[in-house]
Amino acid sequence: MLMTQSRRMSLVEAVTNVIVGYAVAVVTQIVVFPWFGLHPTIGENLMIGVIFVGISLLRSYILRRLFARWG
Repeated sequence: MLMTQSRRMSLVEAVTNVIVGYAVAVVTQIVVFPWFGLHPTIGENLMIGVIFVGISLLRSYILRRLFARWG
């Protein structure tokens, strides 16, 4: 059975995806950066996470619009 998603649930999904992505990015940075000799502060890690999430949102939007155009 094909179920459609309400606009509200689409928003909830999108916001949840961004929050989880941000948390995963920051935790990954905290774990991985020291392996490469990088030791940013928690504040710097949080800001880097914001940048990564912004890039991810832009990438997702552009790809979604391209796929919508291609049908």
